[in-house]
Amino acid sequence: MIPDLSSIFTRYETLRAEVDDLFGRVRGAFPQCVVCKEGCSDCCHALFDLSLVEAMYINKAFEAAFGYGPQRSAILERASDLDRRATRIKRELYRAEKDGESPEAIMERAAQIKLRCPLLDDNNQCLLYHARPITCRVYGVPTAIAGQGHVCGFSAFEKGKPYPTIHMDKIQNRLEDLSRDVATTVQSRFKELHDVYVPLSMALLTRYDEAYLGIGPAKKEEA
Repeated sequence: MIPDLSSIFTRYETLRAEVDDLFGRVRGAFPQCVVCKEGCSDCCHALFDLSLVEAMYINKAFEAAFGYGPQRSAILERASDLDRRATRIKRELYRAEKDGESPEAIMERAAQIKLRCPLLDDNNQCLLYHARPITCRVYGVPTAIAGQGHVCGFSAFEKGKPYPTIHMDKIQNRLEDLSRDVATTVQSRFKELHDVYVPLSMALLTRYDEAYLGIGPAKKEEA
C-alpha cells in the first residue's frame, strides 16, 4: 500500500505558487517584454525532464482529469510516440557527450529541439494547464540554470541588459528535497529513487504503484 503523500504534494503546490508569483512579478515589472498569451505554444515543444515528485503529481492530476475514454487514449498514444522519439534524441546527446562535446554545446543543442507535448490539443491549448510543470510556468521570463541564462525567443527581453531572473537551480534543489521525502515516506528499497527524472510523456505513461516505488521486499522470481 502506498502511504499518504498529500502533505508532500501540498508542499509542491506551495513551491509552484511561489514560482507563479515570481513570474507574475517579472511580468508586472516588464509587461512589454513578456509576450505569453493564449494560443502561444512555443514552451509546449521544449525537451525537459521532471523530478519524481513533479512526475507523480502530474500523473495523479492526469488520472483525475482523464479517467477513461477516447481523449485519454489519444493523449497516451501521443505520449508513447513522443517518448520513443525523446529516448532516441537523449541517446544521441549522450553519445555526443562521450565523444567530447562540451556540456554547454549539448545544452544548446537540446534547447533547439522541438517535440510537441502530448497534452497540447489541436487548438494549441494545454489539456492539463492547471497542473502544468514548473518549467512551463517560467518559460516566458528570464531564467538561469548552472549560471547559463535563458529566455523565450519570442520575448522582448534584450540581451545584455539586467532583468530579474528566476534561478532554476534553487527550484530544482527544492524539488529534489521533495522527491527525497517521497522516497523516505514510502520506505523505498530503491536507494536512488529520488534521483529518477523522466520526460512528461513517461510521467503520463507510468504506473506509480508499489512495484515502481520499491515498496516492500522484492518479489522472488518463479523457478
